[in-house]
Amino acid sequence: MALVALALVAGGSFAAGPPRPVERLDLQRYMGRWYEIAAIPNFFQRNCARDTTADYALRDDGLVGVTNRCLQASGEADEAEGVARVTDPASNAKLEVSFVSLLGFRPFWGDYWVIGLGEGYEYALIGTPSRRWGWILARDPHPPEARIQAWLAELKGQGYDPAGFVRTPQGAPPGP
Repeated sequence: MALVALALVAGGSFAAGPPRPVERLDLQRYMGRWYEIAAIPNFFQRNCARDTTADYALRDDGLVGVTNRCLQASGEADEAEGVARVTDPASNAKLEVSFVSLLGFRPFWGDYWVIGLGEGYEYALIGTPSRRWGWILARDPHPPEARIQAWLAELKGQGYDPAGFVRTPQGAPPGP
């Protein structure tokens, strides 16, 4: 299921060059729960129907612990545990993630670039150099539609086709 489990398959885009990561990512502020608002459909989330989240936590070894969760159409929970590592310490905005461990060795890592970020870390746009995958994450599971449209426009400015993003249903918002 892994929200950010990235396979290493190249994909096309309609923009020249890879997307631009943000100038600086404060890893401490990035930690915590994020709700998936929309994503480009991918094979590693094929069983997810709704309520997709990603939780990040700094680890003592310098890696970031990643726990992705979602609910399948049956209502059964799906969870994937992984790690992320910073590949560009100058910005912290380029990371790699791995959800596969073979006897403690991680043979597969995939790009995870933060290419858009709210000033208050209220949203994050995640992409890959190939633009094959992308996610809109937010701290609020029910952001206003105007914000979602602004994030899609920001992704378009990064060379993504906004029509490729599919909304992720989140649980009903709290009542009055």
